[in-house]
Amino acid sequence: MKPDATHVSRTSQEIKWIPVLLIGILLTGCRVLPDQGLSVPANQVITTGFSGPPRLRFGCYPTATVGTFFLGPNLGRHGYNFQPGEKDGIAYTCRGGDIDVIHVRIAADWTAYLVAQSYKTLMNDKPAFSYKLAADRSQNTVTVTYPPNWKRMSRAERAAAAKDVAMALGPYLTFTMTTWHEILTWFGFRCTGLATEFPSAFSWEDSFSNLLGTRVAVRALQDTKNHYNRAIEIALDEEMKQLGIQPASVARQASERVKGDWYTGSVLFFVDIKKRNFDVGLDDGYVTPTLLPGVGPCPGVTPVSYPAPTLDVLARHGFSIKIQTQCHEWERGKIFAALYGDTHDRQIDPMKDIPPLMDYVRQDAVAKHGYMVEPTTPRALARR
Repeated sequence: MKPDATHVSRTSQEIKWIPVLLIGILLTGCRVLPDQGLSVPANQVITTGFSGPPRLRFGCYPTATVGTFFLGPNLGRHGYNFQPGEKDGIAYTCRGGDIDVIHVRIAADWTAYLVAQSYKTLMNDKPAFSYKLAADRSQNTVTVTYPPNWKRMSRAERAAAAKDVAMALGPYLTFTMTTWHEILTWFGFRCTGLATEFPSAFSWEDSFSNLLGTRVAVRALQDTKNHYNRAIEIALDEEMKQLGIQPASVARQASERVKGDWYTGSVLFFVDIKKRNFDVGLDDGYVTPTLLPGVGPCPGVTPVSYPAPTLDVLARHGFSIKIQTQCHEWERGKIFAALYGDTHDRQIDPMKDIPPLMDYVRQDAVAKHGYMVEPTTPRALARR
């Protein structure tokens, strides 16, 4: 008996959809069940959490090169899991310079996730919790020391304190983790196992974009009406509007204008970025972005400096924490050598080790590579 032609055609069409479905599952982190954290008002995410950590995203260079997309005010949808309407790339803002929107989304989702993880840990009296950035191999562990009277407090009192502490931990842990990622890439880490990410380590927009993502998340997590993804969209649009986002054509022209001086090359992974910004708030607690020169719609503007996340609120509630990072990357020997003068395996204490590592990479950028580094001008007066 010959097979029915209609059945064969339908089967062929179904087979064609299999790769699309597989890609969709991979992009959502293999999560195919509904996520409760995405269906409640965004402020409730703190207590409900997500079904898993944020999905993998890859950033892009702030350069007018093959592989970079430039964006204007319409940033599209946001998806904690895969969202086909999401727009990613480089946008230009008058007061924040280039913004890597992908980095913003990564930091926003991780901030929300770690806020929820922190809250869950505290409310369950757990001694510690662990997490890792999807692109890295390093494993981070946070050990919590509780106030002496924690178990004698009412549940309502503990919930209020836990929420306050979690809202500080989420941004701090995220900004620290993304800064560690930039350090790893400076030492030659290969996220994909192919080309090194050194060309983009601490590129002039990275750290400010990461910090902006934490701010977007904190803003979104106060939204009592909209679900998380929508709250992020609203908060991101508001933050970018305040920074003075420009059309995509302006973003591209601004990048094209600094080609040859701030970077060379034309194709992704074969770009040499000569302008780096190592400001992560270690000197005065603020992070100042790099503004590109000669952007017509932004005459006479000064950059806005945002405060780096702190853990000051923990002491007010009687908490303290210890962060330890187990570095599993092949480049760890180089990092230990820079810190301690030897390559013996040991855990990283970000609070103690990131400052000297930042000094090292900054000096390395100038002495070894001859790069231009930020900040090179006095601190801006405009701060938020």
